[in-house]
Amino acid sequence: MVDVDANGSRKVKVGIDVGGTFTHAVAVNAYTAEVLGKAMVPTTHKAKEGVALGVVQSLKKLLASVGISPDEVSLIAHSTTQATNALLEGDVAPVGIIGMGNGSLKFRIKSQENVRELELAPEKFLKTRFAFVDTVGGLRETDLKNAVDNLSSEGAEVFVATEAFGVDDPSNETRAAEIIESLGYRCTAASEISHLYGLRVRTQTAAINASMLPKMLEAADMTEASVKSNDIASRLMIMRSDGGIMSVAEMRKRPILTMLSGPAAGVAAALMYVHVFDGIFLEVGGTSTDISIIRHGRPVLRTAEIGGRRVFLRTLDVRTVGVAGGSMVRLSNGRVVDVGPRSAHIAGLKYISFSTPEELPDPQIHLIRPTSSDPADYCAISAEPGREPEYALTATDAANYLSLIGGEYARGNSEVVRRVLEKVANLYKIDPKKLASDILNKATDKVMRTVEALISDYKLDRSTLHLVGGGGAAEVIVPFTAKRLGAAFSVSKNPEVVSAIGAALGLIQETVERNILQPTEEDILKARREALDGVLRMGASADSAEVHVEVDQRNKKVVATAFGTPELRTRDLSVCLLSDVELREMAGKNLRVPHGDVAILGETSHLHVFQATRCETSIFGLRQRVSRPIVVVDGNGVARLTLPRGNVTVTNAGSIFEMLPRALDEQSLYGDAGLVMPEVYLAVGAKVVDLSNLAGVNQVLAVCRMELQQIPASEPIVVIISEKKI
Repeated sequence: MVDVDANGSRKVKVGIDVGGTFTHAVAVNAYTAEVLGKAMVPTTHKAKEGVALGVVQSLKKLLASVGISPDEVSLIAHSTTQATNALLEGDVAPVGIIGMGNGSLKFRIKSQENVRELELAPEKFLKTRFAFVDTVGGLRETDLKNAVDNLSSEGAEVFVATEAFGVDDPSNETRAAEIIESLGYRCTAASEISHLYGLRVRTQTAAINASMLPKMLEAADMTEASVKSNDIASRLMIMRSDGGIMSVAEMRKRPILTMLSGPAAGVAAALMYVHVFDGIFLEVGGTSTDISIIRHGRPVLRTAEIGGRRVFLRTLDVRTVGVAGGSMVRLSNGRVVDVGPRSAHIAGLKYISFSTPEELPDPQIHLIRPTSSDPADYCAISAEPGREPEYALTATDAANYLSLIGGEYARGNSEVVRRVLEKVANLYKIDPKKLASDILNKATDKVMRTVEALISDYKLDRSTLHLVGGGGAAEVIVPFTAKRLGAAFSVSKNPEVVSAIGAALGLIQETVERNILQPTEEDILKARREALDGVLRMGASADSAEVHVEVDQRNKKVVATAFGTPELRTRDLSVCLLSDVELREMAGKNLRVPHGDVAILGETSHLHVFQATRCETSIFGLRQRVSRPIVVVDGNGVARLTLPRGNVTVTNAGSIFEMLPRALDEQSLYGDAGLVMPEVYLAVGAKVVDLSNLAGVNQVLAVCRMELQQIPASEPIVVIISEKKI
C-alpha cells in the first residue's frame, strides 16, 4: 500500500460537502484514500456569507484537529449548494441582455434573445432587461456602451452578450463581454456557456449563469481567502453538476455548472472510493435521499431544467425522495400511515436513538403538527409528563429497534429505543416488531418506487442489481430496501462523510520535479511516466490524462505535470492484488452464483473476464431458464462491467480490425427501425472501452482505432459483444 510520494512526503486531499443540515470536511490520503480525519459544523444557511461560511469553518476545524501541515495539502475541493439555493430563493441579480445580430431576420432574432422574465422556482423570478445592437458592418463600441448605460439605468446589475450564430463565430460576443467588463460590470458571453445551437435556450442559460455571479463570486472569494490565510498553496476546486471538478477561476465564469454539486460529490465517492461500476447509489441523509445510477463506470447524465425551462446544462440524473433517517412517523387509528416528508431536523426535534435513559426517564407520546402546514399526526416524545415534546419517532429508531444498524454512526441507544418503541406499540396495541417493520416498510415504499422507475427507465438487469448506500443514514434505508427488492447491497465505509470524500478524490493532478544537471531523454521519460502513474493511481482516466514536461535549464530541473479531465471513473487506489481463486470468488459474488459456476474466458494485464452459468426455475417448476451473465473484474476484484449475456473473444491489437467487423456483422440484428448494433466492449490493459452507443461498424472501428493507437500489436484484447433486445 503506497501512502507517500517518491520523496517520502505525505500528500493529503481535503474534501468538503455542504449538506442540508451539516457541512462535513475530511482529510484523505491522496495515495490510499484512507480517511485521516473528519470535522463537522452546522451548515450556515442563514449567515450573511451563506453556506460559504460553513465551508471555511469546517476547513479550519479539520486542519486544527487532524494536525495537517499546509505543505501536505495537495487539494481542497468542495461541493456547494450556493447556486441551487440562489435559484430556489430568487437571490439573483437583474440581468441586462445585449442581443446582437444583423440581416433580414433581425425581428426573429430579437424575439429569441429577449427571454424576458424567467421563472426559477415557484414564485421566484429572474428579471431581465433587453437591448439590441445591430452588428451590420461589425460591432460598434459606441452602440454597445449606450445599450449598457440604458440597461443599467433600468436596474441591470450584470450582463449577457448573445448573438445569432454566435456558436459559429463568437468574436462579437467575446468582444462585447470584454468591453462591458471594462466598464466595471460582470458579463457572460453566451458562447462561454454552451456551443449548442438554439439561440433562446443558449441565451436564457447564459442569463441564469450571469444572475448568479455576484453571490457566487462573494462566496468563492471568501473561501479562497480562507485557504490562503492557512498558508495552503494548493488550488481550490469545486464540484460540478456533472460530477467533475473545476477551478475557482473557471467557476467565476460559469457558476451555473455547480448546480446539484452536492449529489455529484456522493456519486464521485461511489466511483472513486466505493468502487461501484454498475449500480444504484442512494445517499441517505437526515431529511431526504438522493438516488442516482452508475453504468459501466460512469454516472448517468441528463439535460437540466430550471423553472420548467430547458437549459444547456448537463447534470447527474439524481432523483430526490423526501424520506431519510430523520423522517418522522405519522400515526392514525393505531397504524403507521406514513413516514416523512417532515424530518426531525426541520421540526427542531432530537432523535430518540441518540438520547440517554436519563434524558428520557418517563417518555410520553404526543401527536403534533411540526409546522402549520403539516397534519397533526406526527409522533413526538417528551421526556416526562408535563414537558413539551423534544424528540421525534423516526425511521432511524425503527432500524435500531430491529438491530439493522451494523456501523457506528447511526447506531443508537438500544435501551432507550426499546423503551419508547414498546410504549408506542402498547398504546396503539401493536406488536413492537411489527410497528418497527411497518415504519421501515412505509419509509422504503417511496425509495422503492423511485428505484423501480430507474430500473424501468434505463432497462437495468434485475438479476445483477446492486444498491450502494452512502450518507449518515444509509444503514437505515438501504439494507431494508435491498431485501424487499431481492437485490445485493453494500454500504460505504465512513458513510456520513462519503460526499466529502468524493469531493476530495475528484481532482486529478500530480507533479514530479527532479534536479538533473544534464537530463537525458530517458530522464525526461521517467519523470513523465512517474507523473502519469501518480495521476492514474489517484483516479484519472487514462484516456483523459495529459502530461506537460518542462526542462528548467537555469535551475537544472525537470518538471512533469500530469493532469486529466476529472471524469467519473474509478481507478484502483491499492496495489494489493487478489489471487486467481479470490478473483473467481469475487466474480461469483458479483454475478450472484457459487464461484464454482464461474469460468474465466479471457484476461489482460489488469482485467479478468468471467462468465457464469445460472439456472433459474419458473415459479411452478415447469420450465428452467439458463442465463450466462458476464463480469469484468480488475486485480482487486472490483466489477468494472456486468452484462446479462454476451459473447467473448480473445484477440490482440494487431488482429482486432480483421476480427471485429466480422463479429459485428454476425451479431447485428434487424428490427422495425433497421439495423440494431450489438453492445461492444473492449478490455484493454486496465481499461474497459465502451463502444456500445455507436451507430454502425464504421463508427465502432473509427473509435476503436483512436483508442488503440498507442497499443502494441501484441497487446491482448478481450472483446465482449452483447446483443440488444429488439
